[in-house]
Amino acid sequence: MKLIKPILYSTVAIALASCSTANNVAKKEVPQGPNAVIDIPAKKAELTDVEGKNWQHYDLATDTIPGMSVYKAYEFLKGKKGVQVIVGVVDSGTDLKHEDLKDVAWVNEDEIPGNGIDDDKNGYVDDINGWNFLGDTYKELLEYQRIMQNPSIADAETAAEVKEFYNKELEKAKKGIQRIEQNSMVYGKMLESVIEADKKFTKHFGTADYTSQDVLGIKNNADLEASVAVAKQIFGFGMASLSEAKSELEGAVSYFKGKLESDKAMISGELLKQNYRKVIGDNPEDINDSPGYGNGNSGHSAKDESHGTHVSGIIGATRGNEKGMDGVANNVKIMAVRSVPDGDEYDKDVALGIRYAVDNGAKVINTSFGKGYSPHKNWVYDAIKYAAEKDVLIVNAAGNSSDDIDVDKTFPNDAPDQVNEVADNFITIGAMSANYNEKLPASFTNYGKINVDVFAPGVAVYSTTPEDEYGKKSGTSMASPATAGVAALIRSYYPQLSASQVKRILMNSGTKIDLKVIKPGTKDELVPFSDLSVSGRVVNAYNALRMADRMVNGK
Repeated sequence: MKLIKPILYSTVAIALASCSTANNVAKKEVPQGPNAVIDIPAKKAELTDVEGKNWQHYDLATDTIPGMSVYKAYEFLKGKKGVQVIVGVVDSGTDLKHEDLKDVAWVNEDEIPGNGIDDDKNGYVDDINGWNFLGDTYKELLEYQRIMQNPSIADAETAAEVKEFYNKELEKAKKGIQRIEQNSMVYGKMLESVIEADKKFTKHFGTADYTSQDVLGIKNNADLEASVAVAKQIFGFGMASLSEAKSELEGAVSYFKGKLESDKAMISGELLKQNYRKVIGDNPEDINDSPGYGNGNSGHSAKDESHGTHVSGIIGATRGNEKGMDGVANNVKIMAVRSVPDGDEYDKDVALGIRYAVDNGAKVINTSFGKGYSPHKNWVYDAIKYAAEKDVLIVNAAGNSSDDIDVDKTFPNDAPDQVNEVADNFITIGAMSANYNEKLPASFTNYGKINVDVFAPGVAVYSTTPEDEYGKKSGTSMASPATAGVAALIRSYYPQLSASQVKRILMNSGTKIDLKVIKPGTKDELVPFSDLSVSGRVVNAYNALRMADRMVNGK
């Protein structure tokens, strides 16, 4: 187990004493968490607008909302001082100029902005807030499509498997193109209706901050009758507001538009002729080619490139500034590492993105992405091991295919054979909802008794989106940064603990769930929640900090 480097003090005697203490802490085994479960009735009422925007911060026992007890954690932290922690967000571009992120943006103080010189000699020119491995591109093929283009990048078995898979996808595209067109039209019209209704309600109430109760209270108003009907339909889908619906529908419209374009190109044969990577100019199949490729613009390339910004806000949006929302962690700086396109990420960009974050001071790295094939997975395994050597924790999203990833592989992962881990600094997160009942696990989340470590909030999570806006997104992509935020809190207030210890604390201190739940990917098959992950728990910030405190201070 890696020992923690002691803080340097002004006298040798104090430094030696510090080293001894740190070493003792670093050798401590993480205790097992309590097996007691919280036995309360499920919350039947719909979440209020405030609860819906903050549900991941609430406490199950006191609020009947199965969040991560973040508010309670900050009560515990009162009077305690933490150190700054850099969190690397390996993702799409991140808008670190956002009103809720600009104060937590990591700044490379050893680099002079815009002078075209690698001032700090780290191999990257003008990397002020991070690095952009995607250069001036964002659209990309899926990995199986790239393997179809060039089968030689994969082994023969994988190439044959991909060819069979591609042919099935081609037939599905041909049969489903009409349905995709219909969905694109339907969701587009729904979005138009929501936007129009929102405009009318904003004018009627004199504010954009009206509530669902305000809308449902409108009676005998012919001008608003159609808009109220639209709102009732939206609320019936379980959405708390039209702004939430607008965000969800914009995502759906964007998805179906992209899917329609992709499927048409696949059917015509044009898709496999695409080479988006040529804009960057490197060889993605050679990890040593064109060192320092890309550029220092780690922000979003377009407004709808919002994933990295949303993830970053969940981790560390400025707390207490009365803007938008609060991130999980204080004392953080967000380092933007743009490596994830609209399509599948390249293994080269992932591996070098992790190494960049490690080399530039990150102590926690969030990886909210995934794919089904990974031709150069060993590059990523080597990067994970490199992070472990430098005592950096990687928090990883389990994926959104409703799959048992003990059986179906997803990448990145930390176990080439799906059993034996390459290092103990990699934690994989499943997604849960705010429903403390059989619907607790998200219907889309991947799961696995061996390969998913713990669950965290990942359904309708409110966070930052580009250009000073906010919205809700769902996915293990949201559960992972929620966990990364808790990890950053631990590393801030208890820096003596190693990455491996923080991983075990997150798993062992979580809230134990003793419920039969609907197995993701099924309609009504009930399984114990404990069967879906290694720990059978959901992340709990308060419990995690208390466990860390006992390990460090013996209390």
